[in-house]
Amino acid sequence: MPHWVDVLPQFLLACLLIAALPGPATALFLQRAVRDGRAAGLAAVAGNEIGVLGWTLAGGAGLSVLLVANRAVNTALHVVGALVLIWLGVQAWRGARGGDEFGSSMTKMLPAGRTPAAAFRASLVSIAANPKAAVFGLTILPQFLPSDGPVLPTVVILALIQLVLDTAWCVGVVLAADRAGAWLRRTGIRQRVERALGAVLVALGLGLAADAR
Repeated sequence: MPHWVDVLPQFLLACLLIAALPGPATALFLQRAVRDGRAAGLAAVAGNEIGVLGWTLAGGAGLSVLLVANRAVNTALHVVGALVLIWLGVQAWRGARGGDEFGSSMTKMLPAGRTPAAAFRASLVSIAANPKAAVFGLTILPQFLPSDGPVLPTVVILALIQLVLDTAWCVGVVLAADRAGAWLRRTGIRQRVERALGAVLVALGLGLAADAR
């Protein structure tokens, strides 16, 4: 029996937990879907999943081994990722007090524009520095790879499985945000959602910083 079949139940659970954790990509999906419509939200998902696949393949292909061997680089990655998450969380909390559009406080540094193409470009930029995607590809995926024998086939299969699950979850987020757009644009609701996202991002950042010690 192939190795990936043996680890599939645990891997599926890890994929679902990671997908469900809100992060910078979640804020981007919500903002583009609520502000610019379903097509822009789905375009943002497409850009995000290209980056997710890239991080997963990079981690499985050996970058994670390099980071394990070089503790300083590994620690730096965790610290930078933690700072990004905490900064985004603080921005979300501060933005919730203002009258900005939904999610603008967390995405204002990304490429502007309200078309699907602009949402796609913004998502590609976001995922390149997304700590959650990097942590999955560089630290979680390698735990499910065989310790001997060919690794690449297992990497590709697991990366594709994760891609399908993550895409399904993100598309669901966009479709739900599109249907609830008017409700999410209400000031009180927007403030509560952004504060909740901000608190989760700060908590994830603190957890990532603790792992770097």
